[in-house]
Amino acid sequence: MIDTAHDIRIRRGGLADAPAVLNMLDSAVAWMNARGNTEQWGTTPYSQKPGGVARVERYMTENAPYIAELDGTPVGALVLDFGPSPQMPIAPAGEPERYVRLLVSDRQYAGRGIGAALLAHAAEETRHAGVALLRVDCWAGGGGELVAFYERNGFTPTDRFLSGTWPGQVLARRIG
Repeated sequence: MIDTAHDIRIRRGGLADAPAVLNMLDSAVAWMNARGNTEQWGTTPYSQKPGGVARVERYMTENAPYIAELDGTPVGALVLDFGPSPQMPIAPAGEPERYVRLLVSDRQYAGRGIGAALLAHAAEETRHAGVALLRVDCWAGGGGELVAFYERNGFTPTDRFLSGTWPGQVLARRIG
């Protein structure tokens, strides 16, 4: 396998990237469903969910979006904010933070370090802002594979929560 982690270019995103991010989200839903995971993001393609397109457009214009590219092709997206979504039952950090609101990669490029590169970029952006805390929340079901992914990338589980019947986990990473 070719080591593409060093070939990943991360740039600031914008509204023009919304269709590519929606495609990544749609392919992630299909990929999860094919693996038997219908609980994390459901079965409806993200672009067809009520408010899905508008949410991605807001992410691309109101937050700090970043796009990972390989040879000029968008292969991943990260959205940073100043805290969790107000819709999530997550306690405030009690200190300045950066919060990963979205992390997705194109499943055609799975296993090439795209998510890890985007999280490393989030840590660098957090450090550059003079902030010491980077947090994320994720689905805690399915045997905890997603939680384990964040742990491998320097995050520590903090609080568990339920959003309806959706089991979630908040993770934090101290930035030195």
